[in-house]
Amino acid sequence: MAREDGIRITKRSVDALSVDTGDAVFWDRELRGFGVRVHSSGRKAYVVQTRGPGGRLKRVTLGRHGEMTSDAARRRAAEAIDRIRQGLEPFPAPPAPDPTVAELAARFMEMHVAKNCKPGTAVTFRQAVERHILPALGGLKVSEVERPHVADLHLAMRDTPSHANMTVDVLARMLRLAEAWGMTPPRRNPCSSVRRYRVKGRERFLSPEEYRSLGRVLAEAEAGGTCLPSGIAAIRLLALTGCRKSEILGLRWDDIDRTAGEIRIRDGKTGPRRVPLTPAVERVLAGIKRVEGSPWVMPGQGPGDHFKSIDNLWQRVRSLAGLEDVRIHDLRHSYASRALATGESLPMIGRLLGHGKVKTTARYAHLARDTERASAAKVGGSIGADILNGRDGEAA
Repeated sequence: MAREDGIRITKRSVDALSVDTGDAVFWDRELRGFGVRVHSSGRKAYVVQTRGPGGRLKRVTLGRHGEMTSDAARRRAAEAIDRIRQGLEPFPAPPAPDPTVAELAARFMEMHVAKNCKPGTAVTFRQAVERHILPALGGLKVSEVERPHVADLHLAMRDTPSHANMTVDVLARMLRLAEAWGMTPPRRNPCSSVRRYRVKGRERFLSPEEYRSLGRVLAEAEAGGTCLPSGIAAIRLLALTGCRKSEILGLRWDDIDRTAGEIRIRDGKTGPRRVPLTPAVERVLAGIKRVEGSPWVMPGQGPGDHFKSIDNLWQRVRSLAGLEDVRIHDLRHSYASRALATGESLPMIGRLLGHGKVKTTARYAHLARDTERASAAKVGGSIGADILNGRDGEAA
């Protein structure tokens, strides 16, 4: 390849260039390393040749004359030469295509939810994504999602306000991760300014009479053999421990430490914890027939598996007990209510229930105040009977 020096590369000068055989490079006299290769066929291409750190020679073709102007080639050559001398690639990598919300959702479920969330949470997130977020926003680019899109999604779910709030929270988490993963440039999260619906907390606590009714129905079902014994035992343990449903259904016999007098919860919502093994709980555990070869306290109908769900059983039991408005999770709330009524403090109840945050237990604070008022009235009444006796006599 012949080499020629000293031309000023312009459209006119390049149009005039030709070689008889082979090819030759003509270099620009102003921008060192910028040239044009001319072939005997008449084809001409702009090129760059310069050395990077360490003296390594780098050659790059910029584009064909005619498809690229000489001025555009000069600008591109200056950029390429500067990058090569810094040890970089001649041209920056093209920006990644802007992902859609559907693509973000797939990565969110695979890289975040599957690795960091417990099974119950994963199911909830998947439902929010597949039933609501994808139908409404799946085809949008992530960078296109704005507050009006989120507000419309939220409004469309107004009949189920708690689910609407949760869905927006899931979308907000997705968009935060999209920014952390470099899928979208940093910006204000469009979910942050969408005002969530005010949802009144649902409180339902069993009274002593309702506890007795529930106990009677469970005893009748056990005696009549109309329900799986493990399902009946699970409901009793939920009522007696305040544990979460998943914590009881996932119990193994190895988790029962009678020497230490405790139940080890391996994978609670807030991590491992220990639950006191009370005499009442021991009575329930003693009545459970162990299945040979099964490690589960609540064995299911399938071999080697544990009881997966007691929702259908609870529907039947609560109907027979006249507790149609009681959810199975209300047994946990009722445990907290009874603990307060017997004088336990909020911090102690938080430990018994395995709360990870103080504010979670604080929802029962008003019950504590009710208990305090009742205790104050009881104590005040007792003292009043003595200290106000003379005054009553004078008034009489």
